[in-house]
Amino acid sequence: MRRRFLFALAATWLAAPTLQAAGGQSPFVLGIAPHTSARVILEMYQPLRRYLEAALQRPVEVRTAPDFTEFARRALNDEYDLAVTTGHQARLFQSDAGYLPLLTYRADFKAVALVDRDGPYQDVASLRGSTVLGLSPTSLVTLWGQRWLKLQNLGDVTIRYVSAADSVSRLVLAGDASLAFTSLANYQKLPPVQREQLRILAESEPMAGRVYVLNKRWAPRQKSIEQSLWSFAASPAGKAYLAQNQLDGYRRLRPRELEAMDPYAAEVRQVVLGR
Repeated sequence: MRRRFLFALAATWLAAPTLQAAGGQSPFVLGIAPHTSARVILEMYQPLRRYLEAALQRPVEVRTAPDFTEFARRALNDEYDLAVTTGHQARLFQSDAGYLPLLTYRADFKAVALVDRDGPYQDVASLRGSTVLGLSPTSLVTLWGQRWLKLQNLGDVTIRYVSAADSVSRLVLAGDASLAFTSLANYQKLPPVQREQLRILAESEPMAGRVYVLNKRWAPRQKSIEQSLWSFAASPAGKAYLAQNQLDGYRRLRPRELEAMDPYAAEVRQVVLGR
């Protein structure tokens, strides 16, 4: 019963516009990029939601989107008060919609290319003419993967997009694709039995991972909201969340760290805005 309720609630938050909360106060909307299923995101961010609700003294809702492209559209349409997304989208939201970068995680963010450890695709040459999986045309791991394929001269590979990151590894193991692009963090969170059946064929350099960006309408409260995030990280609930998800805590963004994402941000802009 609880699982069915969570699925229903997640589906509602995927599609519903911001509603007036009880008492006429609109909720503060925490938008999370769809790096995994809506159900997992909903459960994963409950500790932060509860902490922000107490700090802001107003209702807080966690929302995501069906895929990274739709998430970008909604963010550029100002549907999120605080968005958490990979660096290339964070840069786009900053440059095109005025979002204010706050912080990111200490743990490195990397993209990986996964193959079945015992399957027929064990090197680059074996991938020719096959089908590989990405999350969406605008996810950072997919954009990195497409560049990697180009560097390997694999122009004949077909790319198929899957909405949930926790599905791609199962599809590879089922033989539905030769390879899947996902984040190192998502790979590390797979069940041990499933993870042991996979092998990393290629791995990216560290990139700007999940970045917290604040909608410009909250600029007057930027300092207090950012302080609430640091306080969350120091709280028992925050420490448990960061440890469970192997994030190592928060850190400030390095100089020009987001600007380095401009080439990837341009690709998202082209897909989402057609320019």
